[in-house]
Amino acid sequence: MRRFTRTLITAAVVTGVIAGTAGWASGNTQEAVTGAPAGAAAWRAAGLPDPERTGPAEIARFFAGLSPVRQRELARTHPTVVGNLDGAPLELRYEANARSMQGEFGGARVLAHDPRGRGQVALVYGDLARAEHVAVIVPGSDVDADRVRPLADMAAGLRRATGGRTAVVAWAGYTTPVGVGLDAATGRLAEAGAARLTRFTDGLAAVGAAEPSVFCHSYGSVVCGLAAHELKAKDLVVFGSPGMRAENVSELGTSARVWAAKDPTDWIDRVPNVEFAGLGHGADPTDPAFGARLIPAGDAAGHGGYFAPGTASLRAFAAIAEGDVR
Repeated sequence: MRRFTRTLITAAVVTGVIAGTAGWASGNTQEAVTGAPAGAAAWRAAGLPDPERTGPAEIARFFAGLSPVRQRELARTHPTVVGNLDGAPLELRYEANARSMQGEFGGARVLAHDPRGRGQVALVYGDLARAEHVAVIVPGSDVDADRVRPLADMAAGLRRATGGRTAVVAWAGYTTPVGVGLDAATGRLAEAGAARLTRFTDGLAAVGAAEPSVFCHSYGSVVCGLAAHELKAKDLVVFGSPGMRAENVSELGTSARVWAAKDPTDWIDRVPNVEFAGLGHGADPTDPAFGARLIPAGDAAGHGGYFAPGTASLRAFAAIAEGDVR
């Protein structure tokens, strides 16, 4: 009877979340963008490696066997494929994306740009090929190619906080929820995002970039939680998290160090940490019982203030990115 009562209470709480109580707002259902990038049909027709079935390590070996002239020819002929092909040479991807898209992103170089759906983009701040330390930031709701400014500001702020020594990737590489409705309360978009994030970090490894620290904001921490067991990362840092679809660090199945931060004014704290029938994302990563290393965030403000200059959370993030903490 007690278990049945708890189940009913959990169901009622989650229903309240979806209905717009507990600080949640309405959102529009999104279809996840998956599969091969635009232009893949012509690429395959030319007898080139299938972008879906060929892993980043194989892609890296394929390009290593081509002359520089042939590489640049492929970037010119198939820019939307080469620009999004994890495992392809970094400089070649930058060149292909510069060719296939218009617009600037505050001095960042574009490592990926998928125009399908609301658009996805990966922006690089710093020298990703040579940097000793790399950070990847995974956003939560309402971020896409046209609404990437908050994420780009996080990336630029983290790079400044490391004195320019860390290369930072603003990775808007999955279909995020719009608002905080049903999409944000389920793992459907996060599952698709986790596969894309895993392939992205595999691609970094394939081209010899440093193993990254991955910073995951809000719904992005659900993506990171689902990807954790396969993700090539030395650190997983979640902040403003509704949960990681795991009850504790051991359930993530990762050898990465796991860190968590939540400031006292973050509205995410009003979202129940429950999971029932696929709704909700489970335990609070800042709960000591979860087992993550806690990051001070008492002077951050709201749900998006963790990268504000001078905050303890940003100082901690920079130290983690640079490997200055154990």
